[in-house]
Amino acid sequence: MTGSDVTPSFRLAYVPGVMPDKWVRIWNERQPGVPLTLTQVPAEAAAERLLGGEADAGLVRTPVDRSVFSAIPLYTEQTVVVVPKDHLVTAVDEVAPEDLADDIVLHPLDDVLDWESLPGRPALERPATTADAVELVAAGIGVLVVPLSLARLHHRKDLTHRPLKDAPESSVALAWPEDAKTDQVEDFIGIVRGRTVNSTRGRQQPPARGESADADRGGGPRRKPAPGKPAAGRSGGAKRAGKSGRGAPKNDRRGKPRRRS
Repeated sequence: MTGSDVTPSFRLAYVPGVMPDKWVRIWNERQPGVPLTLTQVPAEAAAERLLGGEADAGLVRTPVDRSVFSAIPLYTEQTVVVVPKDHLVTAVDEVAPEDLADDIVLHPLDDVLDWESLPGRPALERPATTADAVELVAAGIGVLVVPLSLARLHHRKDLTHRPLKDAPESSVALAWPEDAKTDQVEDFIGIVRGRTVNSTRGRQQPPARGESADADRGGGPRRKPAPGKPAAGRSGGAKRAGKSGRGAPKNDRRGKPRRRS
């Protein structure tokens, strides 16, 4: 089988908390003949999967190693603290780090926030995953600080969350290996950036057979004006009237032409 016989496809990896549904829907509308395969990967394993060729691009958390990846920042998430519904901080709309001074703040091994100093009291052991940490919060062992999307992903009826100010934030980016940018990656870049299907910044579709460049621009072939007639769009008659109007005699008050002396 030759390269031209291979059906194009697009493999997209994404990390927990990222919701690619809207972009995937637009892809399926614009590229019905190019299947998109979605694979969720742990945040810490995303770079390895991309470099290993297991995906063409990925929706990953920053920072991204720009020596081997190209990346487009997409958005930055709000940071929240996950607590039981009867916790004291639920009485306020926004929590400060000092409000957690008496709490055990769990720090899972897959944490995606870059902490210089974690607030509160440290736990004796670090949970293996964010999901494990959420279970400990529900058991009353401590509280957990995560990006908002992860709080929603691991939502429980007995837990709630509040924004935590002065905390590190997590950003999401579209990344791909620097030396492996495909046409499909370029198409997906256009989608996440909000380009329309006819955007001039996207990949250009070849003109249909038999169409000229003028037809592509919507103008069609230009016709030459008939002899003695002005070209379309020019007001030649208006110009001539303007010239003759300067030398024409003015009317008096009764509407009769005045005689020149």
